[in-house]
Amino acid sequence: MKKKKLLFVLNPHSGKGQIRSKLLDIVDIFVKAGYEVRIHPTQAPKEARELVTKKAGKFDLVVCSGGDGTLDEVVSGMMRRKERVDIGYIPAGSTNDFAVSLNLPKNMLQAAEVAVTGTPFYCDVGNMNGKFFVYIAAFGLFTDVSYGTPQEWKNILGHAAYLMEGAKSLTGIRAYPMQVECNGEIVQGDFIFGMVTNSTSVGGFKNMTGDHVELDDGLFEVTLIKKPKNPVELSEIIRSLTNLKDETELIYSAKAQRISFLSEEKVAWTMDGEFGGNHTRVLIQNEKQAVAIVRKSV
Repeated sequence: MKKKKLLFVLNPHSGKGQIRSKLLDIVDIFVKAGYEVRIHPTQAPKEARELVTKKAGKFDLVVCSGGDGTLDEVVSGMMRRKERVDIGYIPAGSTNDFAVSLNLPKNMLQAAEVAVTGTPFYCDVGNMNGKFFVYIAAFGLFTDVSYGTPQEWKNILGHAAYLMEGAKSLTGIRAYPMQVECNGEIVQGDFIFGMVTNSTSVGGFKNMTGDHVELDDGLFEVTLIKKPKNPVELSEIIRSLTNLKDETELIYSAKAQRISFLSEEKVAWTMDGEFGGNHTRVLIQNEKQAVAIVRKSV
């Protein structure tokens, strides 16, 4: 009987490098499940993406271990292929927002078991100007935090690193004049923050993206925050975000399959916590149920 083949792509530096002490046990789980395993520790950015694009077709399953950035690379690589393979995910980063949304185990060995025994879940993928993201594209306040924070800080401080860097940014809130088209509606304003998400968790905080979030419905959750003109309006925004309720006209929220952004000056974007480039025009589209990620059988 021909053995099934598994490609195991891992970031050896994610989450304090905890994968190193678990590697043999993880591979043992894969082998016991009947797989012939090829292990590939990534050495450089975008390596996982290129590897999956070129080699995934030779395997029955691709499993990755790392943070959201590693999963982003593997999914992006798979999206560039005509024939796609199921993806297993063993979270090992400092935040792992999408793993939380998928309800994957935090325990790495349990996540490995799920990867080889679970059920494929066909989830949506974001397409931003031809590049792919798994769960978030964002601009403005806090968005430079995840790629502007040194990896060592992420590992040692976890969520505190995100909050510390964000707090430093509050002294000079920058606004971006933009025209946003969403569901046929034109929204104009000076925005300090915007995010297009397919996740129940952002920055480690659950429910930041609203209620009734489905990862496979072909729709993104859109959140835009306008610049407050005075301390009272700032308090309104903070209260709404803290209570996780849209209680102010300064926050625009919607669900949409397609969203376009137009600005006079270039705006820096982040995609899944990594730098996504500077753009004056951005078109984000939802690729419905585009990739299969293995999760617990229901």
